[in-house]
Amino acid sequence: MALPNFNDLAAFVAVAREQSFTRAAAKLGVSQSSLSQTIRGLEARLDIRLLTRTTRSVSPTEAGERLLQTLEPHFEEIQGELTALAEMKDRPSGNIRITAGEHPAISVLQPAMPKFLLANPDVHVEIIVDYGLTDIVAERYDAGVRLGAQIARDMIAVRVGPDITMAVVGTPGYLARYPAPSRPEDLTSHNCINIRLPTLGNLFSWEFEKDGQEIKVRVEGQAVYNNIAMRLSSVLDGIGLAYMPVDQVQKYIDNGRLIRVLEDWSPTFTGYHLYYPNRRHHSLAFSAFVDALRYRGPTAAVSPGA
Repeated sequence: MALPNFNDLAAFVAVAREQSFTRAAAKLGVSQSSLSQTIRGLEARLDIRLLTRTTRSVSPTEAGERLLQTLEPHFEEIQGELTALAEMKDRPSGNIRITAGEHPAISVLQPAMPKFLLANPDVHVEIIVDYGLTDIVAERYDAGVRLGAQIARDMIAVRVGPDITMAVVGTPGYLARYPAPSRPEDLTSHNCINIRLPTLGNLFSWEFEKDGQEIKVRVEGQAVYNNIAMRLSSVLDGIGLAYMPVDQVQKYIDNGRLIRVLEDWSPTFTGYHLYYPNRRHHSLAFSAFVDALRYRGPTAAVSPGA
């Protein structure tokens, strides 16, 4: 059996990834007919069908999926090494793809962008806000940003933010109509702005802690959202109480538009971490990005108002 060459295998990986001859041909810079002929030749030399073709899609066969799973990590390593070699004689360049939840995207990543991008004009950063726990390897992200407790143990994790303190807030008008809660259990009689969890679709139970006692409260209310902006807007409109990161509401507390309640029950969570696979070679651009985000402050943040 004649052994396939590197280009044939690279062509197969491209088609299997894209599940389209048209898109794969565009990425490889070859014609669709030439790419199709290359794949047919590879299948003939291996004497096995690697791709199932229909008028609408292309997908790997069982044998093709096995070959893809074997080849893809090695191709990524080779590409990483070639990129690193090129960067040895040049400044950081290339693309960085990051997945992050909404809060770390706006509180950690966005503030770091101006300085980093101005210092590295040949680097392009794409940040995708994803409320679920994304498989960064399968989705071909360079890294993700999540709370430390959410990161798998086989990942490298770099702390990029301080501890996070949560706050329950409401407007003076709302709290004039309804007595302020003195214990977390009192929230069950309030109109609370709920949070829809992205992964399982459940409503988030508000978490509290005091003197080692932890309490979770399933609150109810008229409004349910899965993003910070709408929760903040609704609490400012006086609809009800909201459970928010302190950094997102502190200025409204300071100017009197919001009042914080249950402050002595406010929990603090370990801050955000950037995480990525430990087996993948990282470019000079990615290394510079990690260094720019690395948290160098105190381990624990002081809760505003404490």
